[in-house]
Amino acid sequence: MSLFHVFDISGSGMTAQSLRLNLTASNLANAETVAGSEAEAYRSRQPIFAAALRDAQGNAPQQHVPVEIRGIVESDAPAKAMYMPNHPMADEQGYVYRSNVNTVEEMVNMMSASRSYQNNVEVMNTSKELMLQTLRLGS
Repeated sequence: MSLFHVFDISGSGMTAQSLRLNLTASNLANAETVAGSEAEAYRSRQPIFAAALRDAQGNAPQQHVPVEIRGIVESDAPAKAMYMPNHPMADEQGYVYRSNVNTVEEMVNMMSASRSYQNNVEVMNTSKELMLQTLRLGS
C-alpha cells in the first residue's frame, strides 16, 4: 500500500463527515418548522455511507478502502401534530405539523461527525509528518 493512499482514505472520510455535518445543521435549522399537512412537514435527513472496496473479485490484495457516499435518506418517523387553531397554516381540524427532527439525536450526530472529521485531519497530519521525517532521513 502506497503511503499516499492514506490521504485518499482520510480525504474521503473528511468529505463524508462534512456532508454529515451539513445535514445535521440543516436538520437543526428546521427542527421547529411547521407545515399545514404531515406530507409538507420537514423530515430529518441522514447520509448513507459504505466502504468502497476496490478489486474485490481480483486476486490482488486490497489497496485501500475509502468511504463512499451512497445517498441521503429522509426519516419516515411521523411529523408531530400540534393543535393550534389560530395558526395561519392550521388545517381544517386546527392542527399544524412540526418536523420530526430529534434535536438531542442531531446534537449527538454533530459531535460524532465533528470528532470523526478531526480524527481524519489528525491521520493526514501524522502521515504528512512521517513522510517528511522519512525524506529527512535520506538527505
